[in-house]
Amino acid sequence: MRTLEALGNLLLRFLTDIGRFFILAGETFRGFLRPPYDIRAWATQIVRVGFDSLPVVLVTAVFTGGVMALQTFKGFARFHAEGYVGSVVALSMLRELAPVLTGLMVAGRAGSAMAAELGSMRVTEQIDALISLATDPVQYLFVPRVLAGIVVMPFLVALGNGTGILGGYLVAVRLQGANPVVYMNNTFQFLELNDLWSGLIKSAVFGGLLTLIGCQKGYDTTGGAEGVGRSTTSAVVTGSLAVLVSDFFLTKILF
Repeated sequence: MRTLEALGNLLLRFLTDIGRFFILAGETFRGFLRPPYDIRAWATQIVRVGFDSLPVVLVTAVFTGGVMALQTFKGFARFHAEGYVGSVVALSMLRELAPVLTGLMVAGRAGSAMAAELGSMRVTEQIDALISLATDPVQYLFVPRVLAGIVVMPFLVALGNGTGILGGYLVAVRLQGANPVVYMNNTFQFLELNDLWSGLIKSAVFGGLLTLIGCQKGYDTTGGAEGVGRSTTSAVVTGSLAVLVSDFFLTKILF
């Protein structure tokens, strides 16, 4: 009986979190269309989510492209297909690796920061103060962050695409001795416009999900400083899982 009770409580908490997510998502997207529009807060969040995340995204992309080129070059050498390494690296980065890994990095960096910030505001009763001043906390706190995530993530992914392809070129050509002309020709020969757009669409969805989850976890924080820690951890784990799960369904829809 205790096992069934524990499973039931776990299911109830899961369904409650899902319902809470969709309620706050609806309020957030309604806030996009309702004034006032705080341009300064939006610009601040663009810097925090986008520019501040740029170093970790670029480092991740260049080494991911390099590892991809190293692995595929050694594998393709077994049947003399080294010339197609550039195609594999480019397609992998544009379709999957750049959007997913960028989403995971931003979830770990920006999503956790949002959860910690809003969680601290909740436990110190700053959100209650906003409500007492007749300020909608969802529009004031959620909208700039979620909008920044949706807008900035495609730019981060586009930069990650280029950096990853560059990393693959350096490893394949400079380290493994591949022909640079053949590598570059094959890199772009088999690419289609949909390969680029699908990755950018995925990144915009990931940006909305991970920022909204980070804000929700912080907004619903309870339990003081310990609760802030739990919310931050939950934001990273849930945001990362949301990126991976939504990636499957988006891939099914877009391809």
